[in-house]
Order: sequence, then structure tokens, then C-alpha cells
Amino acid sequence: MKEYLSDVSKVYSELKSGENGISSAEASARLEKNGANKLVEAKRDGIIKRFFKQLCDPMTLILLAAALISGIMAVYADESFADVIIILAVVIINAILGVFQESKAEKAIAALQEMTAATSKVIRDGVQIFVKTEDLVVGDVIVLEAGDAVPADARITFSSSMKVEEAALTGESVAVSKHSDVLEAENGKDVPLGDRKNMVYMGSTVVYGRGRAVVTATGMETEMGKIATALSSAIDGDTPLQKKLDQLSKILSFLVIGICVIIFGVNLLRDGTGKLLDTFMVAVSLAVAAIPEGLATVVTIVLSMGVTKMSKRNAVIRKLTAVETLGCAQIICSDKTGTLTQNKMTVVDYRGSDEKLLATAMALCSDAILNSEMNAEGEPTECALVNYAYKLGLHKGETEKTLPRVGEAPFDSMRKMMSTVHADGNAFIQFTKGAPDVVLSRCSTALVDGKEVPMTEEIKKQILAENKAMADKALRVLCAAKRSHSSKPASFEPEALETDLCYVGLTGMIDPVRPEVKDAIVECKSAGIRPIMITGDHKDTAVAIALELGIISSAAEAITGAELDEISDKDFESKIETFSVYARVQPEHKVRIVNAWRAKGKIAAMTGDGVNDAPSIKSADIGVGMGITGTDVTKNVADMVLADDNFATIVSAIEEGRRIYDNIRKAIQFLLSSNLSEVVAIFVATLMGFTILHPVHLLWINLITDCFPALSLGMEKADKDVMKQPPRDSNDGIFAGGMGVDIAIQGLVVALITLAAYFIGAGYSFSAAEELASKGTTMAFIALSSAEVFHSFNMRSRRQSIFTLKKQNAFLWGAGLLSLVCTVAVVFIPPLRSAFKFTAISLADFGIAMAIAFAIIPVVEITKFIQRKLKK
Repeated sequence: MKEYLSDVSKVYSELKSGENGISSAEASARLEKNGANKLVEAKRDGIIKRFFKQLCDPMTLILLAAALISGIMAVYADESFADVIIILAVVIINAILGVFQESKAEKAIAALQEMTAATSKVIRDGVQIFVKTEDLVVGDVIVLEAGDAVPADARITFSSSMKVEEAALTGESVAVSKHSDVLEAENGKDVPLGDRKNMVYMGSTVVYGRGRAVVTATGMETEMGKIATALSSAIDGDTPLQKKLDQLSKILSFLVIGICVIIFGVNLLRDGTGKLLDTFMVAVSLAVAAIPEGLATVVTIVLSMGVTKMSKRNAVIRKLTAVETLGCAQIICSDKTGTLTQNKMTVVDYRGSDEKLLATAMALCSDAILNSEMNAEGEPTECALVNYAYKLGLHKGETEKTLPRVGEAPFDSMRKMMSTVHADGNAFIQFTKGAPDVVLSRCSTALVDGKEVPMTEEIKKQILAENKAMADKALRVLCAAKRSHSSKPASFEPEALETDLCYVGLTGMIDPVRPEVKDAIVECKSAGIRPIMITGDHKDTAVAIALELGIISSAAEAITGAELDEISDKDFESKIETFSVYARVQPEHKVRIVNAWRAKGKIAAMTGDGVNDAPSIKSADIGVGMGITGTDVTKNVADMVLADDNFATIVSAIEEGRRIYDNIRKAIQFLLSSNLSEVVAIFVATLMGFTILHPVHLLWINLITDCFPALSLGMEKADKDVMKQPPRDSNDGIFAGGMGVDIAIQGLVVALITLAAYFIGAGYSFSAAEELASKGTTMAFIALSSAEVFHSFNMRSRRQSIFTLKKQNAFLWGAGLLSLVCTVAVVFIPPLRSAFKFTAISLADFGIAMAIAFAIIPVVEITKFIQRKLKK
């Protein structure tokens, strides 16, 4: 049943209730049957379960298998457990770092519960009582007054100038006047949520007047409950980076297994079962060599550093992997109220011959007040009028001392007017404000050039033209009039007061745009990002704001929620690029819009502050909440929260996201080329019948030598034109842009350097005696470690010569030096050298290994030069 389309008596009948409410016994029975008026909490995984989920990654499983084999070997051969301990330490650290995903849906549900009233005024058994909000049932008659939070969805049965703030639920920036009349659906279409003026909804607040309503829905059946359901059912999709790393993980896993099987088979055929343990150790070495153990850690720490940097720029990241998603954002779906605008109705235009008299009339004919901080409190429209007067030097409180109110005719949605009468010395003055057409119809005179003249058709036509001009700019226009009384009116009834008025002027107000947003929109467009406005406000208002900001160029690019309902999902997907403004939408529309863009393969962000934004924020690739005006619900499901509520902060966050992703790719290329060099070197050495490096050597290089430079690459500054480039395609593979070729070339070069160092150290032989072989291994370790440190400098730019980069990366210099010191330490400090099974070498041999390693820089420089020429 759609209660807003039925009269009160029918609603009472359907709900088996009445003006005196239901009985306490019936309420208990309904509570038992239908459950409490609260939102159902979602279950969440515990920390232990989340930890073990992290261990299900294919690469992690291979490392665990390698640790198991190493453990068996250590027991069987009575050797050190160093390999096992190091591998397990890596796995555990990565798993702990991986458990950072917060259970946002549960926090959102809790925040939704916080928004509901603790107790409510209810009529039961014909008597008004207070009951716990969670004990409300369908059929209860609730009593509402200014300041009350609406405890459940209800059909209004009586309203006395009641206005309800629904911005958090509908996006409507102005409090809605409520009545008890039946609504009519136009052309068989349903009435949008924001237009159901005979309904009140859980989570909204009464800001003016009073009323009664019969509860029609409680708990999860309310509109708020539907939002909670959407939050629980919305699925957190993987970010582009997560997808790329998962893809990389699978590729490397198959590669490792394949190589290990081949090597194991070759060795088995060549050596038989006599060297089975040695063959297993080779397989473990290959597994360790192929898997970039530090990759997950490096990516997580680079993202964390990015998060810290972004928080200093007022973008608080709640989900690490969401940082890079900003870098490929192609669509930003933004709520209007409070995000693009200030969520503060403001008088921006006026018409009238005496502005101070107009401001006085508007301020005094309102119930808003100025607080001690000189900010207006009350109904948003009236706050705008009181603030307007204050800006003109008219303090309402001081003005009321001079012109104290002695009577009033309160605002009524039927009259669309309000009148107040004030003592003015020995006389009395009346101010009336309301809808221009209604107030004008009661005016017999007008204030023109400071003089009161008879109202003529010509004057009225001019006033109506001025009203239309302001309304066409999506301003909310109010008219003020006055009337002088020689004595206190005998009656304050509207019929007695609101006649024979003198027109004073018009004020036009709007929720103004944030001043910094216009530039942010321009920068978004230059970066290839399309801004979309989604709002619960009226179409005319949305279009005006969108035109001012440059989001659209004509009203044809705007559509309402009702019009959207007429379009099938298939047609909408084909037409979605036509629309950039969506007005009078409901929460499910927002989710549909976000999902339609995602279905087209676009990376969509959704910003907003109200409860109504929460489901779409959760459904988007990245949800952006507002830190100041945003509800807890929205902030708890958002991936990023703007601490300053500044739309422009999103742009700087996108720039940072792009920088971070570029740097992560540099780190991945660096690590994978290093791992490839290790795989090739071990593969060749195994086929030729000698051991070049042991698992512990490879783990040291992968975790110590490589990790610090890789982390430092994450600190590289963004390219100057990073925000002049279009967003990268989220479907691009991890090796897109020639990165796969680069890894192959660079990996092969480092492998040749490593083999060359071994060959020289082993006395120019690949079948040297044990002592020379140990020296070869030592020099191969030095060359491989050093080459990777030098190669990290190559990675500062994937195509530009490192000698043309003007700014230096101090972090990389420090990391490179630290890695080289660590390499020297394990080779020259006897206890460490013994633990790593190295042999002592001369400084000359060390110098030769370092010189061979340095060759990676000129080789890559020549490669980059050729690549630049080929591109031209």
C-alpha cells in the first residue's frame, strides 16, 4: 500500500489503528510478530579469519610449500633452519600487513542506529506516553515537534506548519513543508521520495511546527532500512591494482611451478635419484628466486606513505588499496548539496527600493535567531534571511528590542505566508513574508523609491518579471510586505492581518556553490575525468548549479529520477553518456547510475555527505565522504573522507593517486626484473651443473637489497604533466606500455652480469673446485646485489635518461647506500660471511664485481635511447 496516495481514514483502516493509536496489548503483539524498530547488524569476519584469508594467495602458498620442503631438508641433512625462518617471517609479515580492511558496513549500520531517536512520543490507549524508539510498531500514532528526530516512516495525519529537514535522506537542501492531504501520482508515475509531503521518514528531523503521524514502516522496512540493506548487500569489488597483483600472482605461480617441474625433471634424468635432495633444493631456490617476496610489503608501504601524504592535504584514506584507484578514476559522481555547494541557504539577490527595510522585514518575520557566535539557528531558509540582515548590520536580537514582537500568524503551507506584528513606539508595524504571487495578491500599495504608491498592474507586472528572472536562476524567491497599525490589532488571525499590504521587496536565495569547486571541475576535465552531479534537489536548481560550474552546457544533459525510472537498464547503459545531471533521485537511482558507469568499464567515484549517498558510495569503485558535514554513515562506508569537505581536495587526491600508481609500477618493474635475473641465472647454472646461489642468498637480496630501493622509488615526485594526461585504462595489464619487454631485457642483462661475475670468480670456469666455486658464488652475490642497487636508479624514469632528471631522490640515494653497506657486511664480516657460506675475497675481486654490476646503467641508458627513437 502506498500510504501517501490514500487519505488518512483509509490508512488508519489498513493499519487497524485510529486517532487514539493502538492498545498497549496490540503494540506488544505486533512487536513480537514484526520485531524491533531497529536496523539489523551484519556479521563480519574476525581478525583470525581475515589473517588466514591473506595466506590463500597463490604466491604465499608456494612460499609456504618452499618453507615446508626446506624444513624437511634441514631435518634430514641436519642443517640450519635459516631458510625456513626467513620464509615464514616474510609470509607472516605480509599477512599482518594485509589485514587492514575495515568492516565498514557494520560501522555504517551502527551509525544509522545512532541517528534514530532514543525515545518517542506515542499515543496508545488514547494517552500520550514515551516509549523506546525500538519498541515502535506499525499503527502507532507518533507526536512530532520541532527538534524531534523522526523515529520511523509514517503517514502524517495532522500538521501545523510542520517542516522537516530531509537533506541527509533526499539531498533536498531546504526543509520540506509537510501536510496531511492526499497526494496524486502524475500520469500513473510514482511520487518521488522528496515529494511525498504527507510522509515523514526515519532519520529526518522536524525543524519547525508540530504534527502527528501514524507509523507505516519500522526497522529494516523503512527507507533508512532499505539503505542499510543496500549497504549490507553491496559488494566491495577489487581495485584495479588488486586485480593486477592477483593477475601477476597467478602468472608467477604458474611460472614457478613450470620451471620447478622442468628443472626437477632435467636433474632427475641427468643425475637419477641419487641427488634427489639436491634437486629439491634447486626447486626451492627457483621458487624463492621467482617470487618477489617483498612485493606485497613494498606495495603496502608505498600506499601507506601515500596515505600519510594525502592526509596532510585533507584527504583521509580509509582503505589502502583504494589510493591508486583514484589515479584511474574516469567518472566522479558527486552529490550537489554539501559537496558542490555549501549546504547553507544564502541570500544572493534582492529587488526593492529599501534593502535595509527589506532585510528587517525578512529577519523579524522569522523564528530563526542569532547565536552568540553570530550564526543563525533555526529553519535553513529563515537562517539565510537572518544572516542576510546581519551582513547589512542588522542584528536581529537588537532589532527586536526596538521592535518587539507582540503577535503573529504562523506560517501555513496552505497560505504560504507568515506574518508578525511588532510594537513601534506608540504604533505597530506588521511584516509579512511568503510566496511572491500570494503576497502580491494581498498588496494594495508598493514601496517605490522610498515612497508608498498605489499598486498598479504595471508595477505588479514588473515585480512578477523580477520574480521570474530570479526564479530562472534557480533562486528560491520570497516576497516581503508591511502594514502599519495605529493600535494593536484586535485579531491576529491571518484573514484579519494579511490584507491591504504594502509591497517591500524580493529576496532570492540559493545554496551557493563552493568557490573552489569551479576550478576543480576545470582541472578534472583537463585530466580526462567527467564530473556527474546526482542530487535529490529540483531539476531547475540542479541545472543552474551545473551550468554555473561548467558540468553541463545545456539543460538537455539533465534528467530526473522519475524519467530515469522510465528507461530500461539496457537503454540507460546506451544513453548514460548523454546525461551529466540527475535530479530528484532516490538512493536506488544513485546506485543504478554508479553501476551503469561501472558496467561500461569506467572507474567511478562517488562523493557525498548524506545518508542517501551511502549505498552508492559503497557500490562505487571509490567512495568519497565529507568529513565535516558528512554523516557517520557515509564516512564509515567511504574509502576516502575529505577532512575539509573541499571538492578540490579530490583533485589533489587524484593527482597523488596517479603518482603512487606510476611509482608502484616502477617498483614492480624493478623487483620483477631482479627476480627474472635470479631465475635465469639459476636456470642456466642448473642446466650447466653448478650452483650459483643458495635460497638464503636470494632471500637476502629480495628482502634486503631490493626492498629499500623499491620503497624509495615510491617516493618519486609526480611528472609535471600528470594531470594533463587522460586516466589510464583500468583494463591495462600489469605489463602494459612495454613494461613486459623492459623486464625481460633488464632481467637478462642482470643475469648475464651475475653469471659473468661467477665465471670470473670461479677461475673462468663453470666447473670449478669447491673453493673456487664458493668464490664464484661470493662474487656473483656481490654483482647481483650491486647491479640491482644501480638498476634502481634506472627505474626513476621508465623512458627518460636518469642524467636528464633535474631533481634527485634523496631517499633512493640513502636506500642504495644502505643496501650496498649490507652487501659489504655479509661478505666481509666473518660471522656473517660464514653464516652465508661465502669465502673471503680481495678488494680487487670486490672491485671487479662492482664494475661488472655498474654496467647495468649504460646498458639500460642505451636501451632507453633506442626506445625513445623508435617511439618518435
